[in-house]
Amino acid sequence: MKQMSLATGFEKKSKRTRKREFLDEMDLVVPWHELITLIESHSPPKATGRPAFAVESMLRIHLLQQWFNLSDPAVEEALYDTPVFASFARLDPGISTMPDESTILRFRRLLETHQLGLQILALVNAILTDKNLLLRHGTVVDATLIAAPSSTKNASGERDPEMHQSKKGNQWHFGMKCHIGVDSNSGLVHTVVSTSGNEADISHAHRLLHGQESHALGDSGYQGVDKRAQAANSQVSWHIAMRKGLRKKLDLGTQLGMLKEKYEQTKASMRAKVEHPFRVIKQQFGFNKVRYRGIAKNDNKLQTMFALANLWLVRGKLKEVQA
Repeated sequence: MKQMSLATGFEKKSKRTRKREFLDEMDLVVPWHELITLIESHSPPKATGRPAFAVESMLRIHLLQQWFNLSDPAVEEALYDTPVFASFARLDPGISTMPDESTILRFRRLLETHQLGLQILALVNAILTDKNLLLRHGTVVDATLIAAPSSTKNASGERDPEMHQSKKGNQWHFGMKCHIGVDSNSGLVHTVVSTSGNEADISHAHRLLHGQESHALGDSGYQGVDKRAQAANSQVSWHIAMRKGLRKKLDLGTQLGMLKEKYEQTKASMRAKVEHPFRVIKQQFGFNKVRYRGIAKNDNKLQTMFALANLWLVRGKLKEVQA
């Protein structure tokens, strides 16, 4: 066993914090070997000079950034200030050289350059499918707005040109949209598409299908999706929510009105599953505002975050399977 320095191991631990419990749970369900193998296949050859940090440690640091919404400088400081973070990253501040923010940035750029976020989501979903936790019978589609800084007080003196204004209700929002396709049975995300904020939800509905489903569901913003050109060669049966105005006009005093209302309630209960992954990344992981400029960088981050959200949502079942 690796000998620990005097910096660790002598703390009086009277309580296991929620942060430590969370990291211990995720440590058990993340497929470390598969992810490390994937990243190592794209890593540049080792150069002479100072030894490079292990891919596993850099991956663990990268995942800490996703779970706790940390920037590159913030996670560098957290490795020094928060012992549980350093321990999770397999680093010992007492005897190990800690990666600085430039090293953390280079690792993130490696993932972005090779679009490894997309591959990480595909790899995690393949593992979940093998364990019968992700089925392929139906898909629920939805989109959410993610805010971007609207200030022009930056080096270029302008807002991010890839982000755009979008109106929701009577309020305008500036940022991007995250569109997801979710398995209608398990509620796990299988497809993520990132666009600017002014893109219509319906324009990307067919990109959210994996091609094996027999049915798909969406809210009233997807009305008419089955009449689009992309649906011509598709065998998918779309079930879209009725517009609020029409639903209010249903005559619940008739049998037909009651049946239509019950059908809408059934569709709503199935569509509710698409909100769970959004809740995880926004509430659990704290991702309410984009961190990087440009759609591509934020898309890579979202792909990884939804892969982690899938693992979080089925962590109990995964531990039962592994037991």
